[in-house]
Amino acid sequence: MSKRIEDLLVTGNTRLNQRHFLLELKSDDALPDMFPGQFAEVPVNDSPATFLRRPFSIHEIIPASQLIRLLIQIKGPGTQKLSQLQPGDKLNTIYPLGNSFSDPPSDRILLVGGGCGVAPLLFLAQSLSSKGVKPDILIGGRTGDDLLEVERYRQYGNVMLIKEDGSEGEKGLVTDHSILNREQMEYGMIYCCGPDPMMKAVAKIAGVHAIPCEVSLENTMACGFGVCLCCVTPTTGGNQRVCVEGPVFNTKALLW
Repeated sequence: MSKRIEDLLVTGNTRLNQRHFLLELKSDDALPDMFPGQFAEVPVNDSPATFLRRPFSIHEIIPASQLIRLLIQIKGPGTQKLSQLQPGDKLNTIYPLGNSFSDPPSDRILLVGGGCGVAPLLFLAQSLSSKGVKPDILIGGRTGDDLLEVERYRQYGNVMLIKEDGSEGEKGLVTDHSILNREQMEYGMIYCCGPDPMMKAVAKIAGVHAIPCEVSLENTMACGFGVCLCCVTPTTGGNQRVCVEGPVFNTKALLW
């Protein structure tokens, strides 16, 4: 699979709320083949305190317009600096990196995202929809600011919400939602991304019901090529690099 290092043009930077923004990047050329679950690495320019690249899941692509969208949470000086990019700026980008979610074994699919963990799932929902699959999509967060891109997800599937403060949808953690607490669950696959405790809990539920489950890990990935080894995670096949063998793993392979 071809990878590029390219100066992409910033064509949009939309603030979704105080802590999240949507960065839109345009290539001069036709986009390479990209698949849901893959990510991009970008630098933080003009910031001596943030010299490592930052990895971000590919949130959406629009091939006809040669556009890539990244959904980013402001966590520190690096992402704060990226949030200040303006249309017309250039951003050196390495993409597409990593592996992807596998094709579903049936049309009964559940996507589970918590907070900014929804980032890779929109691309996945788009891809499933293009194949005639309308997934159930569970989105959770602490408050309203954590429920991201809900209307976009509704274009591709049946969206269910849960918030810890109970102000919208059901109340509680993602794993408290009634869809994950049925006596029987008849999904062919669960795809999940979010905080590690949430993914581990979803994987446990999937295991009880003998449902295959894939998760997208969010380990620190400085290089994206598997050289620096800072993103290694233990698996049943030995230590594996999340940026190369991942970021998507079947939960049965993870030594959690």
